[in-house]
Amino acid sequence: MLKLKAVLEEIGKTQRELADYLHVSAATVSQICNHGLFPKKPDSKAVRLGILKFLELHGASRQVCSRAFDAVEEQQSQQPQEETMLLRKQTLTPAAKKTFGLFRDPFADDLQTHEDVFLTDDIRYVRETLWHTAKHGGFVAAIGESGAGKSTLRRDLIDRIQRENQQIVVIEPYVLGMEENDVKGKTLKAAHIAEAIIAAAAPSETIKRSSQVRFSQVHRALKEGSRSGMKYLLIIEEAHGLPTATLKHLKRFFELEDGFKKLLGIVLIGQPELRHKLSEQTSEVREVVQRCEVVELMPLDGHLEEYLKFKFQRAGKALSDVVDASAIEGIRAKLTFISSDKRGRPGDCVSLLYPLAVANLLTASMNLTARLGFQKVNGDVVKEA
Repeated sequence: MLKLKAVLEEIGKTQRELADYLHVSAATVSQICNHGLFPKKPDSKAVRLGILKFLELHGASRQVCSRAFDAVEEQQSQQPQEETMLLRKQTLTPAAKKTFGLFRDPFADDLQTHEDVFLTDDIRYVRETLWHTAKHGGFVAAIGESGAGKSTLRRDLIDRIQRENQQIVVIEPYVLGMEENDVKGKTLKAAHIAEAIIAAAAPSETIKRSSQVRFSQVHRALKEGSRSGMKYLLIIEEAHGLPTATLKHLKRFFELEDGFKKLLGIVLIGQPELRHKLSEQTSEVREVVQRCEVVELMPLDGHLEEYLKFKFQRAGKALSDVVDASAIEGIRAKLTFISSDKRGRPGDCVSLLYPLAVANLLTASMNLTARLGFQKVNGDVVKEA
């Protein structure tokens, strides 16, 4: 990358304006700025002189002009590759909205109804598994990376219960500050879960102090509610932060019965660390592992373009008006990498094409496209975002 890119920003000019002045395409100027590649026609020397004249005309000093064609010194990152590819939360700028004719950010506050939820076969399978657990009972762990859409499916499940007027009481213990040990934060214990169940199933009752009486109170409240036609679903978010002891206790909550009828369905929602805690190799939780079904939210991968078309359609815009084909492949390339072991040997192909990561990368690319004066996001812009 040349320092020319930064010089243009210093004088408040875009690559598009420079391209118009030189009578070349915007892509040509992008190649010059990003890769130091000058065209053969017109002559590269003439292009250099034209760039310098443009900079001088718009107030750049001779000292600034003299470094315009120097290469930017790129610092080697010591962080693992998978960490450097993820962007912070990005917000679409007013300039980008104007450039692309958007009245709202397609990725901000984009979930207003169940129709805004994007579904693939994988996502639909997880969604229907959660729904079956809510209606008929069961013990399920829904696992996915940060930004994979776990909370979206939780919200969709609760909305669906309300929308279809199901007699299902959702019980969600508060997990604010929850950690797997009391050194980092506060652990969620079986007693806290019991309190949450009583508060939801028998809100008029006073919670007993004795643990023995309290757990008896839980069982009685669930039985009475079940006999009157109610069903109960316990949902625990951030379940990867549950201590092992609480995971073991969940098996006992799941086994609360009234005759042959299970009284409580359980849904755990967590990041991949939860999968390790529920591993068959962990003898402490083997009773839970044998009863808990694990479903996983996979990356978008083959559904990337379909997902982006859906999001922009919901915002009233065609995807083809915003990005070209090279941008789609650029997103795929930037969020996919080959892992390596401790010795540096290549391992598996890892995809980070989860909705949140894709949204942040494309939003950053749209903002950069607007700053450069381009009309569409292309692969080069995605690479630099």
